[in-house]
Amino acid sequence: PLTEVVADKNSNLLPTGDSIRRRFLEFYAARGHKVLPSASLVPEDPTVLLTIAGMLQFKPIFLGKVQYLSPEFLHVPREVARAATSQRCIRTNDIENVGRTSRHQTFFEMLGNFSFGDYFKQDAIKWAWELSTLEFGLPADRLWISVYEKDDETVAIWQNEIGIPAHRIKRLGEDDNFWASGVTGPCGPCSEIYYDFHPERGYSDVDLGDDSRFIEFYNLVFMQYNKKDDGSLEPLKQKNIDTGLGLERMARILQQAPNNFETDLIFPIIEKASKLANVSYALADESSKTNLKIIGDHMRAIVYLLSDGVFPSNVGRGYVVRRLIRRAVRTGRLLGIKGDGMGNLEGTFLPILANEVIKLSSTIDPEVKTRSSRILEELRREELRFVLTLEKGERLLGQMLADALSVSQMNGTVPCLPGTNAFLLYDTYGFPVEITKEVAGEYGVGIDMDSFDTEMENQRRQSQAAHNTVKLSVEDGAELTENISDTEFLGYSTLLANAVVEGLLVDGKPVEQVSKGSEVEVILDKTPFYAESGGQIGDSGFLYVTEPGNLGEAVVEIKDVQKSLNIFIHKGTVTEGVIGVGTKVEAAVDANQRQRAKVHHTATHLLQAALKKVIGQETAQAGSLVAFDRLRFDFSFNRPLREHELMEIEQLINQWIGDATLLETKVMPLTEAKRAGAIAMFGEKYGEQVRVVEVPGVSMELCGGTHVSSTCEIRGFKIISEQGIASGIRRIEAVAGEAFIEYVSTRDNYMKQLCSTLKVNAEDVTGRVNNLLKDLREARSEVSAARAKAAMYKASSLVNKAFTVGSSLDIRVLVESLDDSDGDALKSAAEYLADTLEDPAAVVLGSCPDEKRVSLVAAFTPGVVGLGIQAGKFIGPIAKLCGGRGGGRPNFAQAGGSEPENLLVALEKAREQLVSLLAEKTT
Repeated sequence: PLTEVVADKNSNLLPTGDSIRRRFLEFYAARGHKVLPSASLVPEDPTVLLTIAGMLQFKPIFLGKVQYLSPEFLHVPREVARAATSQRCIRTNDIENVGRTSRHQTFFEMLGNFSFGDYFKQDAIKWAWELSTLEFGLPADRLWISVYEKDDETVAIWQNEIGIPAHRIKRLGEDDNFWASGVTGPCGPCSEIYYDFHPERGYSDVDLGDDSRFIEFYNLVFMQYNKKDDGSLEPLKQKNIDTGLGLERMARILQQAPNNFETDLIFPIIEKASKLANVSYALADESSKTNLKIIGDHMRAIVYLLSDGVFPSNVGRGYVVRRLIRRAVRTGRLLGIKGDGMGNLEGTFLPILANEVIKLSSTIDPEVKTRSSRILEELRREELRFVLTLEKGERLLGQMLADALSVSQMNGTVPCLPGTNAFLLYDTYGFPVEITKEVAGEYGVGIDMDSFDTEMENQRRQSQAAHNTVKLSVEDGAELTENISDTEFLGYSTLLANAVVEGLLVDGKPVEQVSKGSEVEVILDKTPFYAESGGQIGDSGFLYVTEPGNLGEAVVEIKDVQKSLNIFIHKGTVTEGVIGVGTKVEAAVDANQRQRAKVHHTATHLLQAALKKVIGQETAQAGSLVAFDRLRFDFSFNRPLREHELMEIEQLINQWIGDATLLETKVMPLTEAKRAGAIAMFGEKYGEQVRVVEVPGVSMELCGGTHVSSTCEIRGFKIISEQGIASGIRRIEAVAGEAFIEYVSTRDNYMKQLCSTLKVNAEDVTGRVNNLLKDLREARSEVSAARAKAAMYKASSLVNKAFTVGSSLDIRVLVESLDDSDGDALKSAAEYLADTLEDPAAVVLGSCPDEKRVSLVAAFTPGVVGLGIQAGKFIGPIAKLCGGRGGGRPNFAQAGGSEPENLLVALEKAREQLVSLLAEKTT
């Protein structure tokens, strides 16, 4: 028991977060639980964006499909009746509460013990109590229990077997204490254990939701029902236990910290941030403490996301990590951190804080340290990029405020910045709305906070919908598949096999038979068809029914194969006859298409090896596609590849192809494979036994895909394109084998046609094209000069149309249209007219270069600018009347639009505005 240790807050023997994690896992290991590693933050489950709960990796077990997930390419489930984990989790649905409450975090560790059809309520409750009171030494009289209001069985266990007095057991409703995975699917009551920080407040009118007194630290879910479509509950055949104990919450209790952030799991990061900001956390005001907590929390989430291969982007998981990085950067700026916080104003501070997270990671995920250089470089690059974005945001805010003031002057209303604009600054440019308010106030502009709050609420709802629901409903024909065993995969060794139809689905519903013309999903007991996984697309081919009987002969054309857990779903069309459940079929994979996939998959392995050799071992796979017609490979790198690097990569791969090296495939323990140097894919989950594909002397990877026997089967390799797809992520598309030959033949035909058109040999094409481009540029230059000359001629005829405004100062004003003059000609004409009219003068010109475009320019002389009238601010609202926008300097501005039909209206508005403003300024 740790009671004595906790008693002295200043003791050096306070239990650490690492020791709490270790003791939890050892406690359950001693009770027959298999300790399993944390899954990646990138889940296999497509219904959630990130791993948000400890139970997520066990979802297939809770659905009753498998005993335990084995590596998907081995298809051999291993029985594990009890498991214990410490799972890294990310939740961003309550991101606005981080740092403001004592318990909300984006990154946390969930300690969990699980039973898959083994023990149930009695043991789960008994062990949770022993862990809390005996192992961790929590005083029993400080622990309160919540139960589902209708769960009398659980209440009886707590009261009669554990001895909890009735006044410390609270019955709560379905919203609080009944866990459901969705509208339908597995569900059940839950019971939670709360720690009471202030027992002196007594037992009357107790609210377990009072954060100032209680913290819920252990949740026990009794998964015992299946909710049907009509809302009724039926008992599950296999009852499961799913629990979660928050590591940071337990650390807070045992370390007697005032909140989760001041535990040894997070506080070292906060201390480092305090030093960079040159503030003392102990002496800081509440606002600064909140900001330091935000940084401490976000840095953990950022580092572990980057480690698991999630790179910043504007979509999906990438957007989550980008948003966290930007919040951390802007929060650091609010704290006063400049540059790296250590004197280098051009430096970055996030990598410095990330080093603190990496130091703390050794017992959580040792792989973080091995990936540290990539993590730090990505953070440095993203922070520098965002600093530039912040500066752009500042400029954009200035333009928005100028527009708001102009609109206010035109309409005679109080200047107000739309809430949508404030939200754009917040969401895209990282501007806290408080800063936007402050800057706007300096200009005398208010903010429509109602519409801003609406935008925020919309985003919050989307975030909760995307990130905070684990969908456990049994899909893909649960009635059909619950009694179907895993599909036996034969495709490594054969493309032809006899099988039995175990199930048929039409529109997701089970049927007994289907006939010609029907789209169908077929489940077989065994198959040679490869199902899409590991980046490789599913096989195509045919199912043939040849047995005599009522059904007669039938043919199903298979166009795709997917997997639902370890059950293969063959998707196709019945082209002949009728096929039914129980029918024997001959399954035949399209050999040509399979060969194309094998060629591209092995070529992908060679590509990764070549990339590591040419640009460095630090690069790592970030995704791939192995298709029949091409391959696509995403990898981490911070710049475009140079031409000579691409050539070297191609040469290496084609050399390895020519070496005709025989591939070796073997199954071995994961630890042995890693020691041998096998490359694992970030975000992939592997079992203890893995399949290793090796090109001796070149490449060794964990892979469940299909491959050629010898590299010579690849025949040739050609890179089609190389481009960036996200921050720090590049993409190569290439062709190999038959696709390579088709690509080269097609390009050769294009070249022959080009040579024929240009009437030159292939080696002279480049020179001929360069000469043609030179001639074209010269011709365009002559046309532009002629247009400018014509515009100047037209402009000279407009001088007499200028009129005078002002009583104390005669200001020459000219607002006219120059027909179809382009932007450059319009600019030259406006500058000519401003000079000709002499200071003070204001010139606004418009034109329609074509039927879909509008060009506008404004040229104001120093005398007009001196009155406080700026061309850049004036032209924006005018351009909006033509469906465009623009801006520029105080003396000259340009704008464009897409509604030529409104040009005359816009010019008339410009004339009225100029007259009004100049008259006001000169009276």
